[in-house]
Amino acid sequence: MERKKNREGRAAVRPYIQAFYRGNTVCFLLTLVFTLLMSPISLVISWLLGAVLDVIATGDMGALWHMVKLTAVTALVMTAVSLVYYRVKSRFIHRALAQYKDFAFSRLAEKSISAFARENTGRYLSALTNDIGSVEENYLNRSFLLINSVIEFFGALAMMFWYSWELALLAIVLSFLPVVVSIKMGGELTRREKAVSDQNENFTAKVKDLLSGFAVIKSFKAEGEASRLFAEANGQVEETKRRRRWWDGLLAAMSNDCSILVQFGVFLFGAYLAMTGRSTAGTLLMIVNLCNYVLQPIQTVPQYWAGRRAALGLMEKLAAVSGENTAPTGQPVEPVLRREIRLEQVTFGYEPDKPVLQEVSLTLEAGKKYALVGASGSGKSTLLNLLMGGGSGYRGSITVDGRELRDIDPSSLYDLMSLIGQNVFLFDDTIRRNITMFRDFPRQAVDSAVKQSGLTELMQQRGEDYRCGENGVGLSGGERQRISIARSLLRGTPVLLLDEATAALDNQTAFAVTDAILSLEGLTRLVVTHRLDSALLERYDRIFVLRNGRLCEQGTFQELMGKRGYFYSLYTVTNG
Repeated sequence: MERKKNREGRAAVRPYIQAFYRGNTVCFLLTLVFTLLMSPISLVISWLLGAVLDVIATGDMGALWHMVKLTAVTALVMTAVSLVYYRVKSRFIHRALAQYKDFAFSRLAEKSISAFARENTGRYLSALTNDIGSVEENYLNRSFLLINSVIEFFGALAMMFWYSWELALLAIVLSFLPVVVSIKMGGELTRREKAVSDQNENFTAKVKDLLSGFAVIKSFKAEGEASRLFAEANGQVEETKRRRRWWDGLLAAMSNDCSILVQFGVFLFGAYLAMTGRSTAGTLLMIVNLCNYVLQPIQTVPQYWAGRRAALGLMEKLAAVSGENTAPTGQPVEPVLRREIRLEQVTFGYEPDKPVLQEVSLTLEAGKKYALVGASGSGKSTLLNLLMGGGSGYRGSITVDGRELRDIDPSSLYDLMSLIGQNVFLFDDTIRRNITMFRDFPRQAVDSAVKQSGLTELMQQRGEDYRCGENGVGLSGGERQRISIARSLLRGTPVLLLDEATAALDNQTAFAVTDAILSLEGLTRLVVTHRLDSALLERYDRIFVLRNGRLCEQGTFQELMGKRGYFYSLYTVTNG
């Protein structure tokens, strides 16, 4: 079972890894080539050190001058190779990370509205911010360092065996100690890296939650409680980081101590060989220096590999959450409502055995106007959410021109219907781009949507290039709502759903906007409203009345008033 889970995880993360290399292969290959060139040059420097020392022992000035020139050439070559190496590696990592994040966000955008609404956005914020640092350093950058370390390791061993097989053999035997330490402790480092990622996710979600509720915190004077919640989440994440840092430091210290023991062992034995004439001082210096290229990989490769596995685990985590509840596939439908939308015996609840809607049956004929009224909590918003594909767990049937809603591709459903909700989100961009949602529309279409939504005065006062601020902080609630209405009108979908869309507007503006929406030709409109204005209610072809999740009445305004039932009571209470 565990093996199957690992295979599935690797399969899920494969497209994310492929995103690193898409259109980036040349930079990758160049980085790889110059990584391979860097390693031999490093080994040549060790050889030069030993050769210079041996030349000094001979007293040959000509040989020394030759070594000076050879050293200068080596330094120039190494500088040139290093500059190109860091240049191409920087470009490769830059493009790789940009494409990785773009791909991750595109997968996130494939989710359905209902799937995303059930999830904690903190996990995505953490994955695309905190975890990216680990992916960059541990997976991308250290992949080349791994290659470099392995080449230097085997190259150094080959040179050591060439010049002194005895010292080389001793270095290998002594190196087993740091290998064992690194392997034993590397797995725990991976686990602690994963724990840091999980705590970062929780911390990010908590900070987002507290900042979003800042106004509520201040108005209820709950600053102390909010600070306590922040301190608690902050303490947890920093404690987890401390444990990771401690283990990382312990691993580095243990590896470093083992490396020192190996170096001293090789140095002392090499000194003995030099003193007995079985080696030279230059050879000893070269081999002691080469020990660094043997010991450093032993110390760092397990760390690099553990870090790489940890980064891969973070990528698998992102792939898993992005793949959870992705938008279900279905058959596309044309953006045209030819006959009707029909609900038959629809029952739905967000929790088992707690239905919000119960056995609701109604019909929305193409091109007609409908109002949906009822007290707070009667299920009006839930019904609109279901029509937008916000939940497939309902009982009964919802059909669009005879096709079951569950079997319709969500993307094409959004081309058929638009929802204007109570909660308006605006991007930190211009008014015009918030209306057009960053797409190009004819000037006449934009002007028409602006006029119908009551935005003309705002556009004249501030201009279409006025920046709205974060979530529209530079605008009033009514202005934000009018922008939301304008963007939906501009889309021109055949079906328009409005959920208390004019709640934030004053009575005069709300009447004008609703009147404009009801005057549109060819649209099917379902309007949830608490404004029971007779002049507007008389214009609806039918009014549906919800009470405790059930459709208790339906009819025209005059028919419902004549029945003197629940709608009559609502209207009377609302209008005094």
